[in-house]
Amino acid sequence: MLKLRFKVPQSIRQHFVHRRFYSKEVRVRFAPSPTGYLHLGGLRTALYNYLYARNKKGKFLLRIEDTDQTRLIAGATESIIEDLQWAGIEIDEGPGQFGGLYGPYRQSERTQIYMENVQTLLKNGSAYRCFCTEKRLELLRKDAARTRQVPKYDNKCRYLEKEKIHELLDKGIPYCVRFKLTDYEEALHDLIYGDVYHNVSNSEGDPIIIKTDQFPTYHFANVVDDHLMAITHVLRGVEWQISTVKHLLMYKAFGWEPPNFGHLPLLVNADGTKLSKRQDDIGIRHFRDRGYFPMAVLNYVISAGGGFRHQQFAKPTIHNMKELVEKFDIVSVNSHPSRLNPDVLNEFNRLEIRKLLQNDLTADVLIKQIQKLIRETYPEEDLDLNSSHIKNVLQWSSQRLTFLQDLISPQLSFLWIKPSSLHSNELKKGAVHNSELHLDQLIALHNMLKSADFSKENLKKLLKDFAKQENVKFSLLMKVLRTSLSGLKDGPGVAEMMNILGKQVTLQRLEDSVQEKSTWNEPGQLKDTA
Repeated sequence: MLKLRFKVPQSIRQHFVHRRFYSKEVRVRFAPSPTGYLHLGGLRTALYNYLYARNKKGKFLLRIEDTDQTRLIAGATESIIEDLQWAGIEIDEGPGQFGGLYGPYRQSERTQIYMENVQTLLKNGSAYRCFCTEKRLELLRKDAARTRQVPKYDNKCRYLEKEKIHELLDKGIPYCVRFKLTDYEEALHDLIYGDVYHNVSNSEGDPIIIKTDQFPTYHFANVVDDHLMAITHVLRGVEWQISTVKHLLMYKAFGWEPPNFGHLPLLVNADGTKLSKRQDDIGIRHFRDRGYFPMAVLNYVISAGGGFRHQQFAKPTIHNMKELVEKFDIVSVNSHPSRLNPDVLNEFNRLEIRKLLQNDLTADVLIKQIQKLIRETYPEEDLDLNSSHIKNVLQWSSQRLTFLQDLISPQLSFLWIKPSSLHSNELKKGAVHNSELHLDQLIALHNMLKSADFSKENLKKLLKDFAKQENVKFSLLMKVLRTSLSGLKDGPGVAEMMNILGKQVTLQRLEDSVQEKSTWNEPGQLKDTA
């Protein structure tokens, strides 16, 4: 699909704004700052915006808020985009290759737009230049601390005479631009919390909207960008709810129609403590590196934050993106803090493995992933990478293990490495050559296993009965089988090992273990050549 990347004049952009509001097309945005990498809270915000847009047949925009040039991290934007795409969140408009009619989509490339729009507020008296030095502002903060008050600007420059302003400008005194706060008595109609009342002028001084470096602050750039990009709905964290009142005052000062606002509740740890993006284990890269599947992480977020009628998600069930989009309901988003339980995430990962195994195409993808992991882990070994064997192991592991990587742990190496490749000395000393266990007994066991039920409990009983019937020490039989099946001294119980390997692989390994002394005569029969 062709993406438009040319710069559209503001007059034309304004035409699109009016057209979008008139047509009522839903347009949402995710607007991260590239001062860090995407974390669970950011993914939750992006996901809910995406689900709402897709549910309403609307557009999802990515806007990069990089006005704080001192805190930018190289490569953060690219990493955020990569993580969003990993999660299956499709970007309709955005920076770089995404394009769109409402760009640029990086705030650092929109400074001229902000300077043009701040003139509107300066001219209509809704904003003013502030010449206060950092030294004076620091004194205000210290004085507030001394009197145990909330630090805030005293709005001194709001009352400067025009002549004084011109005098300071002529002298080249640095200045910022502040917005005049007024009492806001109307309710904020929050899509999630209902009507909310905040009067920020009681607790804050006039906020800076253009800094001395000519870059806008978050509040001003947000309002200008959301309007010019025709954003119809803003879904963001509840920590921005009080600031929304300031934004509504700015919309009023511009004479613009504000978008609809909804604020997502806090994400908290299982114990109720606040989730912090400084926690190393909440970064999306962490989840990817651990081996979590995208849909497992998304369902984990959904399970904590709501957005679906309860009966639809009453049981732990993994839903794909199409199902999430169809069933999403903004009214059902929780208004209380969302507790995250890591055990739930692990269960979702196991559910996703089981779901992927139900489809031949996705199962084949999993099998190829496992084959790649095994080859990388054991590059020098004689490997058993048969697709049916791997699928059987995956079905077994989906009930017990959390990650695909768990299958390449040393304890489970016997699944993939043929015994002839492992501990050959152990095999030479194995019970196949032990005078206490005869070859015909091993043949009898092999023939009996061909028709056996390979459930773990049945195998336990069968092996005990066989040892008793053949008058063989049970411990010796276990040594024979463990060596023949894995070439290892330790590992899971023999019955469990046979259950994991499955009938076909178990029988094949028993055959392979006696190849030095035996050859096949007829199917199911062994002939001693010693």
